[in-house]
Amino acid sequence: MKYKLLGRSGLRVSDLCLGCTTFGTNWGPIGTGRDEARRIFDTFAQAGGNFLDTSNKYQEGQSEELTGEFIQDNRDYWVVGTKYSLVDGLKDGSDPNASGNHRKNLLRSVESSLKRLRTDYIDVLWLHMWDYTTPVEEIMRSLDDLVRSGKVRYVGASNFPAWWLVKANAHARHHALTPFVATQIEYALTERSAEPEFLPMCHEEDIALCAWSPLGGGICTGKYNRPNPDPAAYRRLEEHVDPARQAFWHAATSRNLRIMEQVNAVAARIGRPTVQVALRWLTQQLVPTIPIFAAHSAAQCAEIMGTVTFTLSPEEWRAVEAASRPAVASVWPEVGPYPYPMLEFGSPRLPGFYSRGLLYGRSEYVIENHRRPFHLLHRPEA
Repeated sequence: MKYKLLGRSGLRVSDLCLGCTTFGTNWGPIGTGRDEARRIFDTFAQAGGNFLDTSNKYQEGQSEELTGEFIQDNRDYWVVGTKYSLVDGLKDGSDPNASGNHRKNLLRSVESSLKRLRTDYIDVLWLHMWDYTTPVEEIMRSLDDLVRSGKVRYVGASNFPAWWLVKANAHARHHALTPFVATQIEYALTERSAEPEFLPMCHEEDIALCAWSPLGGGICTGKYNRPNPDPAAYRRLEEHVDPARQAFWHAATSRNLRIMEQVNAVAARIGRPTVQVALRWLTQQLVPTIPIFAAHSAAQCAEIMGTVTFTLSPEEWRAVEAASRPAVASVWPEVGPYPYPMLEFGSPRLPGFYSRGLLYGRSEYVIENHRRPFHLLHRPEA
């Protein structure tokens, strides 16, 4: 395992980040029980991984609880990242201040996360999703207060537009506040629409790029292109692959299956599992890119760890790039490229997860949000 600097910081994080989304069972088949989660954690640790990613939302708190349990033997070794913004816990979502990016929810969320993680500090605190409402001044001052208090070491932003991050960091520099050192974006062979904005931004601003869902919800493993799939294996996108079901993300999924046909062929020529090729292509980007992967078993985790044991040649890297080039286009052109489809509706990688519902609960339509970006306003019928 090699290590990267996390953006404009001195923090050293492993080439791969273990996403702890699956630690817990509150989300049914998306989750993993404690014993298998521990085996996944140990497999990652034995390979030299030190970077963990969780959230107050994942498994409605169980992910943080299990992550907190597992790090107790060597807390200072681990770089633990968690998030706030979404409606957390098994709540009904009716409280308008129990979600969002604002100071009240930030402080409430961080105190709860610290208890679940059984730690007195968070290495990287991420805003989970842009709420369109909280002013940048409030966010940056509130985050800086937490850093100065010692409860947070570094801050990052997930699912925020590139222009907003530049604006936020310019404000932080001007006022001697803590800047963002990293961004989490949806980035995979099947989702590359962020490239034109985020890659240059990360390069110019020296912001680390952490890729969530780098396997496209499983499609970038190539398993959906293979005949005779294992019926016992959890297949999140199965409904969207089948045209007879007329699922919401079927068109995008069909495009992605065509991409993976070609990537599978490249992987076969290289003699590596497709999952390793998909992740290795990301780690070899010119902009330092750290894939955040999740696993349902220790065996899956062990296979993914093979990603760091080889390097794609320039010719192999370009072959994968050419195969995935259609993914530079947005899956929802009417809304625009990433992050706007994600902020409005969700992602083909996360079917059934309605972003605005996660961010506002049941309170969205009782909040009069005059700050909603103009190009995203839903205009009334004439």
